[in-house]
Amino acid sequence: MDQPATGLRERKKTRTKTTIQQHALRLFKEQGYQATTVEQVAAAAEVAPSTVFRYFPTKEDLAVLDDYHSMGDSLGAAIASQPDGPPIDVLRGALRDVFAAMSPQDRAARYERDLVMLTIPEVWAANLGMIAKSRRLLGDALQARWAGSRIVADAVIGVGLGALLDWAQDPQGDPVEALDQAFGRLAEFLS
Repeated sequence: MDQPATGLRERKKTRTKTTIQQHALRLFKEQGYQATTVEQVAAAAEVAPSTVFRYFPTKEDLAVLDDYHSMGDSLGAAIASQPDGPPIDVLRGALRDVFAAMSPQDRAARYERDLVMLTIPEVWAANLGMIAKSRRLLGDALQARWAGSRIVADAVIGVGLGALLDWAQDPQGDPVEALDQAFGRLAEFLS
């Protein structure tokens, strides 16, 4: 069955927004945030500057990654679908499932997204709210299965951030593997 016109239109809008942000992040990485202009982003994305501003009212909005290759909803669902076990083991399984379900292109885009966020101060600053939101969502997902597990979510956020910061210094490895190893060490420490 054909998709209604609004479905197609919404998918096209989402693709356009993603393409614009993808080029913005690439330019931020290549030439720096301050040196990148909205006009350069528009040219790279092959859209008019007015189109960039339609999706991103300010240049700073190009650096906010809340909707760019997000995995918040899928991670919450993956946590809920994991078999019983200790919270960190459940989280490790959920992360493996979420990343295994991603296409190679989406996984690469997610890695690039995280690398840009961790290495460009302006992008990092623009996403502090997203990190706080992720902490809350992870806490809610764990709390739904284990009362009092919000402290585990805080530990996981800290350990995960540390693992990703280490990975960003040498991004040749797999960040999912780095996270899994770090969470495994946390689980051992908590045992």
